[in-house]
Amino acid sequence: MTLEESSGDSSESMDSVAKALEEVLSSALPQGCITVGVYEAAKSLNADPDNVVLCLLATDDEEEDVALQIHFTLIQAFCCENDINILRVSNMRRLAEILGGVKPGGEPMDLHCVLVTNPQSSLWKDPALSKVNRFCRDSRCLDQWVPVINLPDR
Repeated sequence: MTLEESSGDSSESMDSVAKALEEVLSSALPQGCITVGVYEAAKSLNADPDNVVLCLLATDDEEEDVALQIHFTLIQAFCCENDINILRVSNMRRLAEILGGVKPGGEPMDLHCVLVTNPQSSLWKDPALSKVNRFCRDSRCLDQWVPVINLPDR
């Protein structure tokens, strides 16, 4: 049984979680609470894992990079060990739209791993973050340790 099968109206539930995730990212970005990139995320996780409130692993369906999958496996293990919620996100194009997509020099960002950090206690009280965290917790109860969210196009 998947999370979609266990919840009454799965599309509404998944859409509301995707919307909540967009709200979390949109509110965390101007606060400087976003870490983007596999290497940067690994450094941040190593330096202060207690400061990370959410880990997003993003790929497009056609991506089959073995090295990236190895990085994902290691990051997932670290997050599970440190009680950090993890989501697999599809639709990297939409994720790039939400996060700006390019570094200041015009170079594209590595959006394969995105961390949401918590330098201020106010983000913990964010209802959108609470909704995403509840979705992750409910997914774990159904043995879906890394649930997948599809960010809908706008």
